[in-house]
Amino acid sequence: MTYAEFRQRTRFEKGELLRFADGRLLEDAPNGFRSRLPLPPMLMVDRIVEISSRGPRGRLVAERDVRPDDWYFACHFRGDPVQPGCLGIDGVWQLLGFYCAWSGALGAGRALGSGEIEFSGQIQPHHRLVRYEVDVARYATLAASRSTVAVGDGRLYVDDRPIYAVKRAKVGIFEALEARESS
Repeated sequence: MTYAEFRQRTRFEKGELLRFADGRLLEDAPNGFRSRLPLPPMLMVDRIVEISSRGPRGRLVAERDVRPDDWYFACHFRGDPVQPGCLGIDGVWQLLGFYCAWSGALGAGRALGSGEIEFSGQIQPHHRLVRYEVDVARYATLAASRSTVAVGDGRLYVDDRPIYAVKRAKVGIFEALEARESS
């Protein structure tokens, strides 16, 4: 898909997210566009069902199908399988980073932190669907540092029951961040 088409889309399917993670979604990415999602098994979303912006604010709704054979259920915890809560938080960061790329940020992304995090439930192998709702409270490009920052509040639901709340999750996209391959 073209960069212009990417920026106008309001939803993305799993195959598109996988191609984005692998750097193969955009046929004409602008110079400096290095944003990626993590590849499986660290990719924590299967589809983005809504992405929109209104000035410096925005919204994402995404879903992930729970699979009984997800890698973490075998090791976290033996006899009491549960998805690590940090993976749900990482999903919020992944979505904020994707939002930055979709909004036109150039560079590579990194999670910068979050405010309060509350867990009121868990994800187990018998569950079916995780839904993320992320409200972007602030999106800004900082010309002096050639970076972009997004701050948002996220909520996770499992089978329509709220289980996590993340306040002031922060992601930055940095033009000057250089990728280094390990040898």
